Amino acid sequence: MTTTAGPRTNWAGNIAFGAPDFYRPASVGELRTVVARARQLRVLGTGHSFNDLADSPGAQVSLAGLPPEVEIDSAASLVRVVAGLSYASLAGRLDRHGFALRNLASLPHISVAGACATGTHGSGPANQNLSAAVTGLELVTADGEVVELSRGDAAFPGAVVHLGALGAVTRLILELVPSFEVSQRVYEGLPLDVLDDHFAAIMASGYSVSMFTDWRAPRLTQLWIKSLTEDGTPPVTEEPWFTATSAPATRHPVPGLPAGNATTQLGEPGPWFERLPHFKPEFTPSAGDELQTEYLLPAAYAVPALHVLQRAGDRVAPVLRICEIRTIAADELWLSPAYRQDSVAFHFTWRPDTAAVLPVVTLIERQLAPFGPRPHWGKIFTTPAAGLHASYDRLPDFLDLARHYDPAGKFRNAWTARCLGR
Repeated sequence: MTTTAGPRTNWAGNIAFGAPDFYRPASVGELRTVVARARQLRVLGTGHSFNDLADSPGAQVSLAGLPPEVEIDSAASLVRVVAGLSYASLAGRLDRHGFALRNLASLPHISVAGACATGTHGSGPANQNLSAAVTGLELVTADGEVVELSRGDAAFPGAVVHLGALGAVTRLILELVPSFEVSQRVYEGLPLDVLDDHFAAIMASGYSVSMFTDWRAPRLTQLWIKSLTEDGTPPVTEEPWFTATSAPATRHPVPGLPAGNATTQLGEPGPWFERLPHFKPEFTPSAGDELQTEYLLPAAYAVPALHVLQRAGDRVAPVLRICEIRTIAADELWLSPAYRQDSVAFHFTWRPDTAAVLPVVTLIERQLAPFGPRPHWGKIFTTPAAGLHASYDRLPDFLDLARHYDPAGKFRNAWTARCLGR
């Protein structure tokens, strides 16, 4: 199973992996053997992280070769899914059986396990992040043994958003809801000062709402509102809304990129998995050659944070492709960026220039510091371990959990040492 033909960079190409060995096991049995024999090891998902989270001084393992099993329990409204499967591959199967996930991220290309391991999310004040759908998981621990955890187990809320530090997660059990239809409409040119009094109302005006701005002017470039078809909200007419005008044609969130890569708009209803993501699975998501950063902070600070970022716009805009603003409901997962707080997320898609971007990232962290920002684990950030410990009350408990399942540190790497502490 050893190969030198494994991925040498992440999805964006800004991280060159240094792992000397790469494995792609075809079964859980093969994976157990690889894990048991490895000195150090990290699992690589779809590579849609923008830091060295998935690198290893020893071996990297991809779970994409495991059989793409999907087992639906209709009576319990649950699905058992192999970790390496992408949301795009899973969603259609669920829909054909009359089921759906509550929400999806903007990219359907990402793996279920990778998204849940890092606290990845969609949008909506009533929608938790994707990890919150997990009711059970199976992982191969450092000695090659298989451990199963379920909701209700003491370790479970610490093990779902696990950052690859506990073992190799092989299967997940996810909650399902009945399949539903969504329509989305894009509005343009909403002045930022409208958000001073109406931020919460606008964010609650659809099932999932995303605001976009390039910080070059005091306005939103786009406002994407995804509505449950049965709700009838928000308005699906072409009339101006909060002084924003309805886009007359399909839009891409990043100005200048092909609109055909984006999911169907203009109020046309369709299945949940063809509307909740921003991008179609058959196209390169977002800009492709990009860097990404994201911070989640308490939703109550949304408007003050908007003002702070607007004042920094002259520094942010030159290296920015687009900034997306979303809301996420609180959850109980220890390392979730929305742990015990309804949150607003500020997501920055940068131009592919690390040297120019990093000082701006540090500036944003300094500007947002009064609001207690929590960075997305898979993105670019410069927050030191001390700052992360201050933001996450349960981080010491998580490190205890990691020592329990991985006492010799097989799943540690430079990223865990730098961000979590040794």
